[in-house]
Amino acid sequence: MPIHNSLVIERPYGEIEVGETASVTKTITEADIINFAGTIGDFNPIHLNSEYAKTTMFGERIAHGMLTASFISTLVGTCLPGINALYLSQEVKFVRPVRIGDTITAYGEVLEKHDAKQRLTLKTIITNQRNEVVIDGKAVVMVMKKTPAAVPPEISHEGERK
Repeated sequence: MPIHNSLVIERPYGEIEVGETASVTKTITEADIINFAGTIGDFNPIHLNSEYAKTTMFGERIAHGMLTASFISTLVGTCLPGINALYLSQEVKFVRPVRIGDTITAYGEVLEKHDAKQRLTLKTIITNQRNEVVIDGKAVVMVMKKTPAAVPPEISHEGERK
């Protein structure tokens, strides 16, 4: 299932206001968990083995905590502040597990602006479809100044640079 958010945006630091909010939503699938495990190399059976997971306090497989937390990065890089974001830090408290089929929503709210370095402090929360908090935290993000895209050199039909 796709990630639902508004368009990937680009906004200058000066347009962002304290109190501003944004969110992204995603339903966690078995494929998400398997792909994440393969990407980071965390094959803990609590995430991948149903029989093992039944013997744990959760009674079933759960998503990696960092898989869930990674949707805060999606929020930062696509909406708040958007493509000029440089993620500097993230405090994360894992409150509840996320299970296959849970629909999570990552929320961000601008708590503070630090004009001298163009930094934002964000309150970050992820909830499930029952509106239960699964992750609580705080992020610091720099809003980089827009830079022009690099332009490759032109190549003539003969293969020589112009």
